[in-house]
Amino acid sequence: MRLGIDLGGTKIEIIALGDEGQTCLRRRVATPGGDYAATLESMVQLVREAEQTLGVQGSVGVGIPGALSAHSGRVKNANSTCLNGRPLRADLEAALQREVRLANDANCFALSEATDGAAAGAKTVFGVILGTGTGGGLVVNGESLQGANAIAGEWGHNPLPWPEPDELPGPACYCGRQGCIETFLSGPGCLQRHREQSGQTIESVESLVDAAAKGDQACAMSMIRYKHRLARSLAHVINIFDPEVIVLGGGLSNIESLYDEVPAIWPEWVFSDEVVTALRPARFGDSSGVRGAAWLWPA
Repeated sequence: MRLGIDLGGTKIEIIALGDEGQTCLRRRVATPGGDYAATLESMVQLVREAEQTLGVQGSVGVGIPGALSAHSGRVKNANSTCLNGRPLRADLEAALQREVRLANDANCFALSEATDGAAAGAKTVFGVILGTGTGGGLVVNGESLQGANAIAGEWGHNPLPWPEPDELPGPACYCGRQGCIETFLSGPGCLQRHREQSGQTIESVESLVDAAAKGDQACAMSMIRYKHRLARSLAHVINIFDPEVIVLGGGLSNIESLYDEVPAIWPEWVFSDEVVTALRPARFGDSSGVRGAAWLWPA
């Protein structure tokens, strides 16, 4: 049995997968905000309860909103800041008395979709989360690619490629730089860029898409700009990694028109006479992160 844990800012979720990837158990609890010790205890308790319920011990994989430093073995780059600088893997292994595998949550998302999701069977996969941030993960031959610095796939904190004059120098990003892809393609970034362009305040991306479909010209223009920015950003990834499949997750992945229109735009920037990379929505949606954590342990 494989146990996967998705450690999020508001909830901690566990899933138990059987040999064929079937869900045997799934539970979630609220994340103790800002409390590392309580967060660790909640994760340990979820594992113990799952194993007691199912009557069997499992491997444990964990997806975190950050990465493990290759230098120190401690968490870095986590937006759940109480995790940063903490030896989370070592603490979990000590509490559970077994090896634990940790990976970035976007890497877990990509691994899930590459294993038995929308990109099953593809040798090279780029998984993208378009939500409150813009995470990314790479999978090669069925294995999550971590990278020498444990940041493989972190496309969101690169500058928006081929920027237009009105996109420079770009919005300030929480990482300390300007013009990051995340400031344009995340949900909050998309809405903020719309406010700047139109003066309209819209509370959700769903409302923006709906207004565009109903003929609001300002909203329609914002959606056109969004798709062009996404196409440029993904073209940059294709030029470097050349994946067979790109899978989109997160709230903005529900925009159905992305899957036809973005691939029609990106050939302008891809360094090839043709582009056969497929763009697909995630098969498992919000479940992909926790499933991918379980799949950190291959067959």
